[in-house]
Amino acid sequence: MIERPITDWLPLTKKEVEKRGWDEVDVVLVSGDAYVDHPAFGTAVIGRIMESEGFRVAVVAQPNWKDDLRDFKKFGRPKYFFGVTAGCMDSMVNHYTANKRLRSNDSYTPGGEAGFRPDYATTVYSNILKELYPDVPVLIGGIEASLRRVTHYDYWKDQLMPTILADSKADLLVYGMGEQPLRELLKLVREGVPLNTIRNVNQIAYLQDAEAELPSDKGWETVELASHEVCLQDKIKYAANFKIVEVESNKWQANRIIQRVGDKTLVINPPFKIMDEKEIDASFDLPYTRLPHPKYKTRGTIPAYEMIKFSINMHRGCFGGCSFCTISAHQGKFIASRSEKSIMKEVEEVTKHPEFKGYISDLGGPSANMYRMKGKDESICARCTSPSCIHPVICSNLDTSHKPITELYKKVDAHPKVKKAFVGSGIRYDLLVDDFNKNNKDNNHDEYMEQLITRHVSGRLKVAPEHTSDDTLRVMRKPSFKYFKLFKQKYDKISDKHNLNQPLIPYFISSHPGCEEADMANLAAETKDLGFRLEQVQDFTPTPMTVAEVIYYSGVHPYTLKPVFTAKTKEEKLNQNRFFFWYKPEFRSLIRSRLNKLKRPDLADRLLSNPKKQETRVEKKMGKKR
Repeated sequence: MIERPITDWLPLTKKEVEKRGWDEVDVVLVSGDAYVDHPAFGTAVIGRIMESEGFRVAVVAQPNWKDDLRDFKKFGRPKYFFGVTAGCMDSMVNHYTANKRLRSNDSYTPGGEAGFRPDYATTVYSNILKELYPDVPVLIGGIEASLRRVTHYDYWKDQLMPTILADSKADLLVYGMGEQPLRELLKLVREGVPLNTIRNVNQIAYLQDAEAELPSDKGWETVELASHEVCLQDKIKYAANFKIVEVESNKWQANRIIQRVGDKTLVINPPFKIMDEKEIDASFDLPYTRLPHPKYKTRGTIPAYEMIKFSINMHRGCFGGCSFCTISAHQGKFIASRSEKSIMKEVEEVTKHPEFKGYISDLGGPSANMYRMKGKDESICARCTSPSCIHPVICSNLDTSHKPITELYKKVDAHPKVKKAFVGSGIRYDLLVDDFNKNNKDNNHDEYMEQLITRHVSGRLKVAPEHTSDDTLRVMRKPSFKYFKLFKQKYDKISDKHNLNQPLIPYFISSHPGCEEADMANLAAETKDLGFRLEQVQDFTPTPMTVAEVIYYSGVHPYTLKPVFTAKTKEEKLNQNRFFFWYKPEFRSLIRSRLNKLKRPDLADRLLSNPKKQETRVEKKMGKKR
C-alpha cells in the first residue's frame, strides 16, 4: 500500500501546518471525535467545506481538557474563529446508557477507548476557548449544539437547561445540517464581517441583550416562546414551546423564534430550505481521503469508522417524525438526495480502498428506502406544518416510488468491482405495505422488495415496528403493528420463493411514553407468537428535542397538552423490560406474579404455558440513537 502524504488530511499538528507553508490558521475546529476524513464524520465535512472556500483549517481532535490545555493552544489564535462540536453524537448519549450507567467504550475513539471527551463536550470546549482567547469568536454546531438550542430537559441532570449558548458562552450556533449556513457565514467573514456580529443568516442562533431590537432587514415574522424562567416554573408551558419549535423547524417558510433567557434574548433564525441535488453532491464530492488520520495507526481501529468505511450515504432527512427520534430535528423531515453520478463516483472511491474485498456494507440513509421521495406538488409541501408525512396516514401528496432506488441498486450491482452491496440501514417497512401506503400505483414496491431481499440483505434485515400496542404506537407516531405482520408475510413469501434464510430483525423500545406494563407483556406475547425470541431490548432514553423527551419530563403530550403515562422509576422500567425474557427460567415466576397482579392471567398463559420451540432466534441489539 502506497503511503499518502500527510498533507492529504487537514492538519492535526503544528508541524503539519508548517508543512503546508502556512504562517497562521484561519479557523481551528475542535471536536470530541477522533479525526476521520470521511463524509460520515461532521468535522471532516465542515473542515473540507471551509477548505473549499479557501480557508486554512486545522483540527484539534479530542483535546485533553484536564491538563495545562496545550491542545487548545497548539495552533495559537486563529485569524477568524474557533469551531466547536461534541462530535457525531451528543456527548451524554455517547457516555451513558439508558440507565445512566457509564459506558465502557467510545466508538469514535481509537481502540474504542472511553474517557477521551468530557460530559457536555461542546460547553466544556467552548468555555476553555473563551477563557484562553476571550476576543476570538466561537461558533458551535453538530448534533449536541443543534438539539440543545432552546430550553431543554437534560435526562442526565434531571433538570431543565437553558439554550446551550448560555452555558457555553459561544457567540453563534449553527443548527441542523451545517453546510448552507456555513458557506454564508464564511462568505461574510471573508468580506471582513466579524463572526460574532453576524445576525442575518438562516439557520443560526445567538443571544442578544433583551432590550436590543431584533434585526429587521430580512422581514422575518417572529414567534415568541415562553421564557426559560417560565418553563422552570411551568411544565405545561415548556411542553407547549416544543410544538412551536418542531413546527418551525420543519417548514420551508418558517418564522424566526425568540425566547427570553435571563437578561438575554435567544434568537433562532429560520432554517434554509433543504439542499438541492447540486448542493448535497458538492458536500459529498469534496476530496476526502476516506481514512482516519495516520496519527491513530498505533492506537487501534476506530469502531465507528470500521462500521461505515465501505458504506454509501445516499440521502439525508427523514419524514417519519418518530416521537423518540432526533433525525428530523437535526437533518429535517424533507429528503435531500444525491445524484446517481455522485453516488456512483463514491462507489468507485470505495472500491479503491486498500482493504476493499468487493462488499459494500450499506447503501442507505437515515431510513434506507426514502431516497428521492418528495412531494408531488411541492407548493403543498411549502405550506405544510405536519411533523410527519406518513403519520397518522401517508400523505396523498407524497411520491413514495421505489423505482429510483431500485434502479440505483442495480447500477451498483453492475459495478465490476462490487460483488455485493448490502442495505445495512433500517428500512421503513410501512412504505412497502400497500394496505397502509395507498400511493403505490405501479407496484414498484414489489419490485423493490424482490431486489432488496434477493440481492442486498446481509444475513438479516433490520426493521423497526417499535411496539405492538396501537395506543403506544400513536404516541410514537408509528403505524399499527398489523402492518408489520403484513410486511412479514410478504417478506417471508419472497424469501421462501428464493429459498433464502434471512431473518427479519425487529427493533422494539421498552418504557416509551404511552406504554403501560401490560402493553409490554402483550408485545412479548405477540412477538413470541410470530417466532421471535428477543435477547436484548432498547430501553427508552429521553434525548433533547424529541416529543418523547417532552412527555417524559412534563407528563403531557406537547400537541394536546393531555397527560400521557411514562414509566420513570427503575422498578417500573425493569418490570417492562423483563417480559422480553419469558424464555428464561429465572424470570417465569416473576412474570406470572406481575401479570396476575395486573389481572392479565391470559397474557401469563400466552407467555409461559407450554412454550413453543422458537423457529427464529433474534438478537435485538442496543443500537445508535435512531
